[in-house]
Amino acid sequence: MKIDGKIKLINDTQSFGSNGFQKREFVVATEEQYSQDILLEFHQDKCSILDKYKVGQNVAVSINIRGKEWTNPQGEVKYFNSLVAWRIEKLEGSTQAAPPPFEPADGDMPQEDENSDLPF
Repeated sequence: MKIDGKIKLINDTQSFGSNGFQKREFVVATEEQYSQDILLEFHQDKCSILDKYKVGQNVAVSINIRGKEWTNPQGEVKYFNSLVAWRIEKLEGSTQAAPPPFEPADGDMPQEDENSDLPF
């Protein structure tokens, strides 16, 4: 799955547990009629990928959706979802130059005094 948008936030890398699991969260704001702020994360050695990016850049992020079941100390089962990024690419935003306006070549348009078979 792929999400396109503008980077809104980049957090520092966090470490968890005795095994040193690492993750780095970031937020991408989609650019659609009703923009969505999507929390994404890189894991382990991919956390450093975000070092090359900054807030405000337009990106395309490839993700996997992950789900996990967890039982709390009271015995209640809870479910969690995460959007794990595995690739990010810079996009050319709206800074691209617009194409020049179309201008008809000389002789393409009939002159006013020219007799044409157009009804107007």
